Amino acid sequence: MKPFVLVLFALLALLQYRLWFGENSLTEYFTLKDRISHQQSGNAELLERNEVLKEEIQDLKSGTEALEERARNELGLIEQGETFFRVVGNDSRSTRSEEQSQDSQ
Repeated sequence: MKPFVLVLFALLALLQYRLWFGENSLTEYFTLKDRISHQQSGNAELLERNEVLKEEIQDLKSGTEALEERARNELGLIEQGETFFRVVGNDSRSTRSEEQSQDSQ
């Protein structure tokens, strides 16, 4: 009976070793589970970005409004008959006056 118990104990120790430190152990399982969750969140962000890009491509293919908007913002398009105003100023004056009014209160 005693050798049988020793064999069972050795088998239990071997199984415990494989569970905690061997191939496909619990630590490896939790590490892979964490990596999978990070990868899935990254994939979700990329899918959202792809959808936005697909919508932008569709807008550019379907109409001239998106093209015109992009030309106005990026290239400074001004149509005939429009007046262009450029406001040049220092925002520091407005922020200083706001800070002074807050300090006086």
